Amino acid sequence: QIQLVESGGGSVQSGGSLRLSCAVSNEPYKRYCVAWFRQVLGKEREGIAFLDTAGTISYADSVKGRFTFSQDNATNTLYLQMNALKPEDTAMYYCTAGPVDVGCPRMFSGYWYWGQGTQVTVSS
Repeated sequence: QIQLVESGGGSVQSGGSLRLSCAVSNEPYKRYCVAWFRQVLGKEREGIAFLDTAGTISYADSVKGRFTFSQDNATNTLYLQMNALKPEDTAMYYCTAGPVDVGCPRMFSGYWYWGQGTQVTVSS
């Protein structure tokens, strides 16, 4: 089955940037909806960026204009470029893959496969 491994998290000051990577193995990610979610301890996992099988990318309002979801087909790697980071972006970030269902699911329950997560901490 598909495997996902995130990397690139860390600690930055408000206004800074980070780029997260998601290395996909065992299957091509293009067979699935793939997405980035984030979770703050005690809160529900929030979907922030989505890539469907047609190549369409969409974003949650909370990150639109600041985050960019990109892909490298040659290496089967997904990226999340995060700019203008805010303290409220502090969370564990996850890469995930799941079936297409009239576009990509927006809820975490719609996804089958998850990476282990990478922590992003933004200080004010």
